[in-house]
Parts: sequence; C-alpha cells; structure tokens
Amino acid sequence: MKHLDDTLSPVQADEFGRASAALLSQGAQSLPTSIKDRLYEARKKALAARKLEKVHIKTTALAGTSGNWAGSFKSSSNLWDTLGWVAPVVVLVFGLIGIAQWQNESRINDIAEVDAALLTDDVPPDAYADSGFMAFLKNGPLSDSEDSSSELSPSK
Repeated sequence: MKHLDDTLSPVQADEFGRASAALLSQGAQSLPTSIKDRLYEARKKALAARKLEKVHIKTTALAGTSGNWAGSFKSSSNLWDTLGWVAPVVVLVFGLIGIAQWQNESRINDIAEVDAALLTDDVPPDAYADSGFMAFLKNGPLSDSEDSSSELSPSK
C-alpha cells in the first residue's frame, strides 16, 4: 500500500494538511468540554515528549563581521574551521622533522657500519689513505692485470 506522501506533491500535501486541520478545528468546536480538556492535555504531553529538530543555518566566513576580520575568529565554528587547516600543517611539520631525524639516524648507522667493517678488516686502515690503493679500488684488479699483460707482450 502506498503512503500519502508517495502520491502527493509537497504543495498538495500542504493543502491536504491545511484542509485536515480546518476540519478537525470545526469538529472540535462541537466536542464536550471534558474531551477538549483531555485532548489539550494529550497535546501538551506529546509536544513535551517530541524530539527537537536540528536547524541548519548556513553562514559565510564574513557574515556579521562588518569588514572586521578579527570578528570571524570569535565564534566557535570559525575556530574549528581554522583548526581544520592548521592541524594538517602541524602534522606535516612534525612528520618532516621525524623524517629528517630518521634519515640522520640512518646516516649515522651507515657510517658506524663502515667504520666497524674497516676496523675488523684484514687490510690496515693506513692502506685506505694510500692513493695507490684508492686507484686500485676505483679501477679494480682486472685493469691492473691487463696493463701488466700489455707490458709483457712484445711490441712491434
């Protein structure tokens, strides 16, 4: 079964409501006083027990400030709007600080790992300061053996 709201437009529903209220008001005039009193008490009880409706009021950021920017920060809704964009910025700053500290800690750990490898290696640390050893590391052992083999081969 369809509800009345499904078949009537909003304008028709308003007209129906007004007509129903007029008929009920006319019928209430002929009721005995005891029934009117009971209906009045029931209406008061129903109104007291009803839920309050939330009313949404749309405002702009500058409404009611008369050109005064400081007035827009006085209401609590504008305070939450301000915190709405300040909070992500604060989180971003703390995140960047945390990433910088993590990278610094990682760099320190990498340097400590290289130092530990140098100190526990068979090659003495003075060898790493030798320029010939650095050339050996850059060129690799194969390039030296090729150079020595070219020196041994007879030239024309």
